Amino acid sequence: MIPAQAWSDARRLWDFHQMRHEARPCSVGVGLGSHDLGVADAAVELYRRGMVPLIVFTGATSRTTRERMPRGEAVHYRERALELGVPRSAVLVEPRARNTGENIRFTRALLERAGVDVASVLLISKPYEERRAYATARRLWPGAEIVCASAPMPFETYVESIGSPRLVIDMLVGALQRLLVYPARGFMISLPVPDDVTEAYERLCRAGFTSRLLPPAGPVA
Repeated sequence: MIPAQAWSDARRLWDFHQMRHEARPCSVGVGLGSHDLGVADAAVELYRRGMVPLIVFTGATSRTTRERMPRGEAVHYRERALELGVPRSAVLVEPRARNTGENIRFTRALLERAGVDVASVLLISKPYEERRAYATARRLWPGAEIVCASAPMPFETYVESIGSPRLVIDMLVGALQRLLVYPARGFMISLPVPDDVTEAYERLCRAGFTSRLLPPAGPVA
């Protein structure tokens, strides 16, 4: 059982992590690989709405996705998009990235090799990864306008869709920690974090939602 205070704190982090950008037409959509196939669904919906002419799915595997997506996150995302009717010509795959920084760097290099002129990027992620993805992309792709998007849904609905409240809360805590520590390491730009969000994060850490926290010398973004 998740205590009421932890639910309240997790919901506060959930709300903060979302950028609430209004989707608008961009040069390319970039779907960030993860355990959540809903990212691919969100990318397909944005493609259908005419927001992007091209989608890049990026991601290898992680400890969370190794069994669920054995062919790699980006490959599974692409398969999902094709099942939903997106033409093959509108989907590229970047299958090597293992963290958010590599998602951005490898995708940027892929598009440069393909000769795609990128003025703006519709960055599609899990709802609670929007702010982290935005800060990373602003650092590593400074010449492009970054617009964030994700599947619109309430916190409780998302938790139910994943099926593991603890995993989701641990992920929320891990994403917030990276916003706090990664700017000093040069992995992302610094974004302000309100005091009430920091306090909620600290309470969740004390409550044991720590499986996604970085070790003292953690990996890159």
